[in-house]
Amino acid sequence: MAVSGGASKGGNRGPRRGGKRRPKVCFYCVDKIDHVDYKDVERLRKYVSERGKIMPRRVTGNCAKHQRQLTIAIKRARFMALLPYALD
Repeated sequence: MAVSGGASKGGNRGPRRGGKRRPKVCFYCVDKIDHVDYKDVERLRKYVSERGKIMPRRVTGNCAKHQRQLTIAIKRARFMALLPYALD
């Protein structure tokens, strides 16, 4: 059975960029910070997108422990009006 009028599967999808990626590291582990502080707004802003969403671990490179603490700290900072819920 032939497929008609559609894009071919497995075709050339364009050039791919090769090379090694730099391993992501948890900045809290590197700086030896045990607890994420909700009052440290400048550091928390790095982990919030321009739409106000908390960035996932695969983007930030945080370890699981600090990502959980970071999520709680961002939510506390939002509740205390240190960070906005949504940016305009």
